[in-house]
Amino acid sequence: MSTDSVDGGEARPRIEVTEDAAEQALSLLENEGLDDDEAGLRLFVQQGGCAGLSYGMRFDDEPEEDDTIYEHHDLRVFVDPASLKYIEGSVLDYEHGLQSQGFHVENPNVVSECGCGESFRT
Repeated sequence: MSTDSVDGGEARPRIEVTEDAAEQALSLLENEGLDDDEAGLRLFVQQGGCAGLSYGMRFDDEPEEDDTIYEHHDLRVFVDPASLKYIEGSVLDYEHGLQSQGFHVENPNVVSECGCGESFRT
């Protein structure tokens, strides 16, 4: 589901995934032996970190009933309603670098982050 609206024509919150991030996640899904037709990457927000909130990611076999499901570059991304309000409009990317490598969330709702970049406040 990668449309901009839900039933009734109302605007749907957006979460984007870069092609590189999708390729990395799909490779990891395959290594875990999960079916990428049903399984996906869960992106969530949890309490914690010095700035108050932190991102979490894990693979789930299938979405929960109340999840919003996004599909980008064949990757399914599951976001629960509580997390969606904090990460609406975000872009999930994958960074390759000498100092850091891994998934990174570019979140337009962040007003401050901790020094290490692991937690944030909206």
